[in-house]
Amino acid sequence: MAAVRPAPGPRVGRGRRRVGRDHRAPILNRELSWLEFNARVLHEARDARNPLLERVKFLAIFASNLDEFFQVRVSGLRRQVRAGATAVSSDGLTPFQQLDAIRDRVRTLIAEHASIWASIQASLAADGVAIVDYDQVPEHHETLRRRFHDEIFPVLTPLAVDPGHPFPYISTLSLSIAAGLRDPDTGEIRFARVKIPPSLPRLFAVERDKFVLLDQVIEANLDELFRGMEILETHLFRVTRDADITVEEDEADDLLLAIEEEVRRRRFGEAVRLEVERSMPDSTRQILVKGIGVRDEDCFDVAGMLDLTALWQLVDLDRPDLKAPPYAPVVPARLQPPDVDEPVDVFAQIRAGDILLHHPYESFTASVERFLIQAASDPDVLTIKQTLYRTSGDSPIVQALIDAAWRGKQVVVLVEIKARFDEANNIIWARKLEQAGAHVVYGVIGLKTHSKVLLVVRREGSGLRRYVHIGTGNYNSKTARQYVDLGLLSCREELGADVTDLFNTLTGLSRQRVFRRLLVAPITLRTRFLELVEREIAYAKAGHRARIVLKVNSLVDTQVVEALYEASRAGVHVDLIIRGGCSLLPGIPGVSDRITARSIIGEFLEHSRIWMFAAAGRPEWYIGSADLMERNLDRRVEVVTPVEDHGLQARLARIIDVMLSDDRRSWQLQPDGHWLRTEVIEAREGTVDTFAVLKEDAVAAAALAAEPVRPQVNTGSMDPRA
Repeated sequence: MAAVRPAPGPRVGRGRRRVGRDHRAPILNRELSWLEFNARVLHEARDARNPLLERVKFLAIFASNLDEFFQVRVSGLRRQVRAGATAVSSDGLTPFQQLDAIRDRVRTLIAEHASIWASIQASLAADGVAIVDYDQVPEHHETLRRRFHDEIFPVLTPLAVDPGHPFPYISTLSLSIAAGLRDPDTGEIRFARVKIPPSLPRLFAVERDKFVLLDQVIEANLDELFRGMEILETHLFRVTRDADITVEEDEADDLLLAIEEEVRRRRFGEAVRLEVERSMPDSTRQILVKGIGVRDEDCFDVAGMLDLTALWQLVDLDRPDLKAPPYAPVVPARLQPPDVDEPVDVFAQIRAGDILLHHPYESFTASVERFLIQAASDPDVLTIKQTLYRTSGDSPIVQALIDAAWRGKQVVVLVEIKARFDEANNIIWARKLEQAGAHVVYGVIGLKTHSKVLLVVRREGSGLRRYVHIGTGNYNSKTARQYVDLGLLSCREELGADVTDLFNTLTGLSRQRVFRRLLVAPITLRTRFLELVEREIAYAKAGHRARIVLKVNSLVDTQVVEALYEASRAGVHVDLIIRGGCSLLPGIPGVSDRITARSIIGEFLEHSRIWMFAAAGRPEWYIGSADLMERNLDRRVEVVTPVEDHGLQARLARIIDVMLSDDRRSWQLQPDGHWLRTEVIEAREGTVDTFAVLKEDAVAAAALAAEPVRPQVNTGSMDPRA
């Protein structure tokens, strides 16, 4: 369970209003709350109702998540400890106390992770997918030794450790063999490290769907690397390093070059975690602890296979019998072509009314990509402006922008080169866009541009019309097939004007402080959000039924938590759907007894952000890129847009209703900080699966739109139902 501490007094800063003055609100620790999210991911691997390879996928996701947690969050806390910071966080813990609590929880989780994998591995073997020990396949040893010489040996570099060879640098997340050797001539005991080549697949196929680990193949052939030496022992280990990037942007002459240099330095960050096989003797472990420069408490024993991110290789196997039934995203009803040979006119459809897109239930390719590709080739389109935070390696989005620039259109792209772990990829795209003639901006000094905004200016008649796409997710074709996100296509004049002003702020010297409809961080978003909460409080005090619904990835901003506590005390009903970290505790009498908090984990990654404020019977709906975190509200450029069309509001309400009814994939946060499965609380087998229901909704809507329109017979009746 995440630690709970009373929060200190509310933060006060420029543009912030003090809330909850008379209460010290209970706050869950952000880092420990995130670990509980990863524990919920791990539950999906344990759940035998999921197909086997789906369970394997969740094991790999858990491992990848934990890697990034150490690279970023743990490394940040370690920097605070090293700097002597003793100030407590909003939950009352010092950086040292947080690290201590994190280590305890992580040790429990990695033991559970290993145990679940051992169980799944046995089940996979029963279904014909096996990862076997090298010793179990003697009939393949000759072939494997030949493959070792041909495919592996040339890329190996054994590194000895002795007075003439200092301890080698171990790059982050690399898997290595620690080898104990004896010189038969002198009897001297030696130590060497062999890096497992990341360029080779970790799972080495020996038969169809039967694998041995690459590291075991190398271990079995170490005599080829250390000729004349006696091999005493071999054990695997893995190092995780600080991967956070810090650039003094106002001091950098060239931000692009500064980021490139920091990306190169990332490999040499401070070591923050050492993972070792549980069988490793303490003497070998101490060599690694000292040589790598970690403390004993930062060394984690792992039972069984080390580095389960390698399991992605199994997820990609052609075994549909071990996977969930494939789902093909449907073409949104409004964007279905009138005829097989006649492409849809996206601009005409947007002019007919706003369009709400729901990925991956609805196709990203047939909507956002089609919109941009049509804009790139349309001779009446004059300008395209877009923000890019993360995009895929073979991005049709970027290619469309390049095509538009080649056709002479004004193309302006804000490429956020500070997007963590995508810096190098974004730099490549930025240079390609520049070479095509696009105007490329690398973000705003001091802020990350996390907003998902696209503006197309088109000549129509004697004037110009602005078309916009405002989304909750990245312009990434690959993740759009796995991440649940929303997007709004619109040509409303006020939205177009706001997006124009936003780009002038991002690319020029505009000091825009007021927007007509958009909520923009760090300018208006925090203030307006708190005003909307306070308005619901006022409605509740006036006797109206007041309600707030917030669906976000994280809710950890202390001021927001306190505002929601105040709303609950005033009589406002608050429903939270939080995928990841949540610092708020619901259901506490007199504090949060009108607040519920759920989390949905399952087939797709919930990534969309939806807000609803009841507004005394005239509900207001919003979607956007911002989570309720201090970084999103104060240190990033975020955009949240109202959704004003009543039909689209009804669609958002349907999504929320399904998620609040879910008893198959959902968890509920308890007042003591524990997350419990809804199906356990309600003591019944889950019947409402968010992902299954929303897939059915999308398929039904698409099928209805595809039905031919049948002409009505005029019976002379004046009844409008005829």
